[in-house]
Amino acid sequence: MKNIILIGMPGCGKSTAGVLLAKTLGYSFFDTDLLVQQQAGKKLFEIIRDDGMDAFLQLENDTVAALEDTDETVIATGGSVVLGEKAMAHLSRMGQVVYLQLPLSQIEQRISNIRTRGIAMEPGEGLCDVYARRVPLYERYADIVVPAASLSLEETVEEIVRRVDVK
Repeated sequence: MKNIILIGMPGCGKSTAGVLLAKTLGYSFFDTDLLVQQQAGKKLFEIIRDDGMDAFLQLENDTVAALEDTDETVIATGGSVVLGEKAMAHLSRMGQVVYLQLPLSQIEQRISNIRTRGIAMEPGEGLCDVYARRVPLYERYADIVVPAASLSLEETVEEIVRRVDVK
């Protein structure tokens, strides 16, 4: 399977870069956040608000772990997918995991809709808390780390293409 799985913080560009990467490689593309929303029949923030964060994380873990095997697909994941061991074990078997790495300051600049974005965070937590908890997991699961802080969207995609094994 020649899939590319993008992980990273909300706002790091997984979906945006993923679409361009898929076009560049001639791959299919899908976003696991959209699959979770379809499964629940509501938006991410509504799942978290109505059902709680634990229920959201369980739904995300189960939904991603049940993904059918694909080939030549770019998969953009939700930022919290790394909190689900079943999901990450399945994704790791499906292809190369690429961590789009950005510093917290850039994440904070990019996210303006924190309340309606559907970010899995406990009440009273800020992005800095989420970042601190998730970065070690992104690093643990990544086959490839792409430091994207000083790269444009096109340069980020070029760097991924250069580093992944698409042969």
